[in-house]
Amino acid sequence: MTTPPLHLGKKWGMRRMATPRGHFTMVALDQRPPIAQLIGARRGIAPADVSFADMVAVKRTLVDTLGAHASAMLFDPNYAFPAALQKLPAHTGLVVTLEDHRFRDTPGGRLSHSIDDWSVEKIKRAGGDGVKVLAWYRPDAEPDVLAHQQDYVRKIGEECRQWDIPLVLELLVYPFPRSERHTVDYIESPEKMPELVIESVREFAKPKYGVDLFKLESPLPGATLPARDGSAAQQAAQGWFDQMGAICKSAGIPWVMLSAGVTPPQFLRVMEYAYAAGAHGFLAGRAVWWQALQHFPDLERCAEQLRREGSATLADLEALTLRAGSAWQADYSAFDAMTAEGELCAAYA
Repeated sequence: MTTPPLHLGKKWGMRRMATPRGHFTMVALDQRPPIAQLIGARRGIAPADVSFADMVAVKRTLVDTLGAHASAMLFDPNYAFPAALQKLPAHTGLVVTLEDHRFRDTPGGRLSHSIDDWSVEKIKRAGGDGVKVLAWYRPDAEPDVLAHQQDYVRKIGEECRQWDIPLVLELLVYPFPRSERHTVDYIESPEKMPELVIESVREFAKPKYGVDLFKLESPLPGATLPARDGSAAQQAAQGWFDQMGAICKSAGIPWVMLSAGVTPPQFLRVMEYAYAAGAHGFLAGRAVWWQALQHFPDLERCAEQLRREGSATLADLEALTLRAGSAWQADYSAFDAMTAEGELCAAYA
């Protein structure tokens, strides 16, 4: 009998990203346009004119204050790596962004591509525990757009298998250019429909994409989720989360939620719905640190509020995760079938 692929690097990377109990309590700071817009507004300049030094200073502050409280942090290579890799605690996992934030916005839909001179191989060689890719996606986009996005993710999945590193796939619905509410800002789509979110997850749960961990948005706008009071509205909302969770469970893919810029209380409610559907944690950014950064350029005030309120938000999320989240555990059962010296070396292709 042939021993199944071991994927030991993927398993180890996932373990590095999770808590010892198997939950993902991760903080994202790979955001580029939102932070550039904030700095630009405070400096009175266009986002495109924001300095490298200011971007680096903000990301360093985030790692300094929050790094010890996260099971893993999500870095981009252009700013977060040079800003804060040396400050990331040794016990905190490192997930690294591959996609460029400068997507192509065509009439038929958005086209993703990777950061120039960056690759899965480089992330692995740089010490990354996981590769994160954001694919803008909606099932009703034009066929050529869908083919491009699917092929983009599939090829990255193949490279992640080659380099034995986890693929963290983020999916976001977006408005078409023809929409009256079109925006290229990184916010929840004003025309998001739950069916679009669910069908996107269904597509990329297929084995050919090689997804190891989903980073998903709420199927309904996070700011408008009803209270969990047993009402018909709450049950209807839960049904959408349950569909998303069922797809992930059937595919054997753990999943976490992104915060999409909602407030901390709103994100806690999102997570209550998600955990009831089987989610394994969160990978949150602005819900944790956005308010504190409003003090920029006074980074000391930013850091003070992050230590006080950002860490408190993470503590609330971690407590909820421990109480209600599903735990992920690496599967090493292939070792049980080994009976002789050399089998591991031969099987680990």
